Amino acid sequence: MNWDDLRYFLALQRSGSLLGAARVLKVDHTTVARRVDALETALGLRLFDRLPRGWVPTADGERLLPAAERVEEGVIALGRAGAAAGGLAGTVRVAVPPVFGAHFLAPRLAPLALAHPELELELAGDIGAVSLLRRDADLAVRLERTGDGELISRHLGRMGFALYGTPEHAARPPARWEFAGYDDRLAGVAQQRWLIRQAAGRPIRLRANDLAALAGYAATGLALAALPHFLADPDPRLVRVVEDTEGEAGRDIWLLVHADLRRSPRVRAVMDAVIGACARDRALLDGSGVAKPTGASATP
Repeated sequence: MNWDDLRYFLALQRSGSLLGAARVLKVDHTTVARRVDALETALGLRLFDRLPRGWVPTADGERLLPAAERVEEGVIALGRAGAAAGGLAGTVRVAVPPVFGAHFLAPRLAPLALAHPELELELAGDIGAVSLLRRDADLAVRLERTGDGELISRHLGRMGFALYGTPEHAARPPARWEFAGYDDRLAGVAQQRWLIRQAAGRPIRLRANDLAALAGYAATGLALAALPHFLADPDPRLVRVVEDTEGEAGRDIWLLVHADLRRSPRVRAVMDAVIGACARDRALLDGSGVAKPTGASATP
């Protein structure tokens, strides 16, 4: 048996479809089918029924799942042990919210990359599908404290928000303000709930699931958006229009790492760089630094 075929079996079990498993493994869906076929041949078992609605695990496939997961756990533990023994060379993958990664973290990790040419950094923006326990990433930056006993978390600071727009839009009578906000998939996040309260029935002209899209739309002058200070304060087109004085829209920022990896030299170096960046620019994150003029004082 090719032990690597178990990865394809597990991905197909978890995703429920060849295409889903292929996306996770970054291969063609025909490769997933071929590798699962090979595993079935090696074991002499039929692990999936090929049905029109997808590949459905058989009873044998269900029985094999716990054993396959134990093999996976052992391989991942071996990988963590190897990483912990390595030096400042190799890859460190950080799962991070996309806009925070692109606009805040990436520029601040550049000095570390320059100082250590053999260190490779990966920023993974698809944080919802990333598991530190499966070692999809070595570190995770999250806007909520999650995890279990195997994960260690550190509070990095608080991400503050305000309503931002152009001075021209801010100068309109408040009754004529219009807004841009998240779509229904993100209706429950703190900044969206706060935006809805601020809008108070006034029109929401654009809905998106991406902060950068909301910021770009607000910068055209067509709407106000609830944006993090680190993204909007450096933008010369935007001013703060309404402050979040009660901190209702703010999000806590957490760094998570598996306990086995925290002493890895390369992982520790990236952790220290992330922690240091958030500490140095705490005022930019929480908005307590010198703010740009607010909409109240902006002129048309």
